[in-house]
Amino acid sequence: MNHYTMNIHTIFGAGGAVADQLLPVLLSNNEKVRLVSRNAKPVAGAEAVSADATNYRQTLEAIKGSSVVYLLIGLQYDIRVWRAQWPVIMTNVMNACKETGAKLIFFDNVYMYGKVNGWMTEETPFNPCSKKGEVRAAIATQLLQETKAGNLQALIARSADFYGPVGFKTSMPNILVISNLVKGKKAQWLADADQPHSLTYVPDAAKALYLLAKKETAFDQTWHLPTAPDLLTGRQFVQQAAAAMQKPNGISTIPGWMLTVAGLFIRTLKELKEMNYQNEYPYLFSSNKFNKAFGFTPTSYSEGIKETVAWALKVQQ
Repeated sequence: MNHYTMNIHTIFGAGGAVADQLLPVLLSNNEKVRLVSRNAKPVAGAEAVSADATNYRQTLEAIKGSSVVYLLIGLQYDIRVWRAQWPVIMTNVMNACKETGAKLIFFDNVYMYGKVNGWMTEETPFNPCSKKGEVRAAIATQLLQETKAGNLQALIARSADFYGPVGFKTSMPNILVISNLVKGKKAQWLADADQPHSLTYVPDAAKALYLLAKKETAFDQTWHLPTAPDLLTGRQFVQQAAAAMQKPNGISTIPGWMLTVAGLFIRTLKELKEMNYQNEYPYLFSSNKFNKAFGFTPTSYSEGIKETVAWALKVQQ
């Protein structure tokens, strides 16, 4: 079963926000790293392999020799793409891991939980209230069933919405708050800026993924990645970011009806509409299990916001 294994840490979804934070963690720990994406770009200290995860042969070739595979792929934010590709990707990656003996770490979100009254934990049942949540519930269940059956060693590492020095493509706080403030514009927030909203600092998530990969007993479980427990509202996030930049802390909220209208013209905004419940109610994400198991203290929001602002200002220069 393990005749291919050569202790390579393979990242599917290279070039993404989480992958870019995980890579330096792996390299600093002297791990052999393989970066896999459809158009893999060479990076110093790592092997780059181009592969399409919807193609099984390409997926298998990319995984051969791996001790751990991190499934960090981020698909286009379009339910049509998710329905067509996520089940195929999950099946291909699982089967390739089974064939080669590689362990699998699946980086997941919280869409499958749906609207939760109280804190989200690893025990929160799947109760999706969105089409995208249904897709995520299906592929997570598929992985859990294979793991429970003993067909492969895998774990699910779940994150809240995230922020940090990770670009302006996939993080709503980065896009609506940090980017706008840097450009001298008013910060924005979706739906209700006075609801508490947990946010995962991506550098913490990357460190946590490696800690999980190195701990044998962490597999066959679900883990919530380290996220600061000192809750902020959207308004407080804006206030801290604005203070760090010495900018006005005014905020404009984007109501649901505006997403509906804008969604007629912009696909991504149409796709955001069904997820807006996450911003209309408290969004509380607990990582107590991970913090206790690994003695990990998540980066505070005050520190994380300062780091993100410093990075954003540097990028804009």
